[in-house]
Amino acid sequence: MTRRSTTSRRDPATARLGRGFVVLAVLGAVLALAGIVGLVYVGVATLTTMLLFGWLLLIGGVVGLLHALQSRGSNFFWLAVIVAALNIAAGVVVIRRPDATAAALTMFAALLFLTGGLFRLVGAVVVRGPQFGWTLVQGAFGILLGVLVLGNWPHSSLYVIGCFFSLALLFDGLGLIAMGVGGRRVVGMVEESRVAGSGPLSGGSGEDAVTPAEHRPRNKEE
Repeated sequence: MTRRSTTSRRDPATARLGRGFVVLAVLGAVLALAGIVGLVYVGVATLTTMLLFGWLLLIGGVVGLLHALQSRGSNFFWLAVIVAALNIAAGVVVIRRPDATAAALTMFAALLFLTGGLFRLVGAVVVRGPQFGWTLVQGAFGILLGVLVLGNWPHSSLYVIGCFFSLALLFDGLGLIAMGVGGRRVVGMVEESRVAGSGPLSGGSGEDAVTPAEHRPRNKEE
């Protein structure tokens, strides 16, 4: 067996793993592209996010209701029915009024920013731990973000949720791209080391491999 035939032969498991990392990188590119488009069209991204959220609530409520009806003899039957009914009702409201839902969620997010930033500021001043400066900056940034969102409310509801959702898609996509490219590179290095290890100098079955002494033909003089 020559070295060229050894190089051309690949491990099926390694090839399958490499293709998986390629698919992961392609998925990350799609997510990153969706995040960039969402940042360009923030209003559309907000409306799409609300409709997606509403349909998820509606489908989850229907599935939960069907599951509750199949287990009517359980002790949590009525609790499951109530939770499923609330999910269905919330999904219908979100689908019918996505703008009002976005405004309510934007106000809720702004209040979370304010309270979280305030707690971080107070905790940083009281504790004064090793991360004092970083915690102080986080708290101030949270309070500033909450004030800015509440100051422009309800107009800020047109772009806040869509912006956050698009940024999440963008960063998740970039992370998947980095993971896919890095994993594909590692698989390539493993494949190269495997091929190099099975080369002629490794004592393999190549034509130029070193023949053990006991299998060498004896000279006539010997």
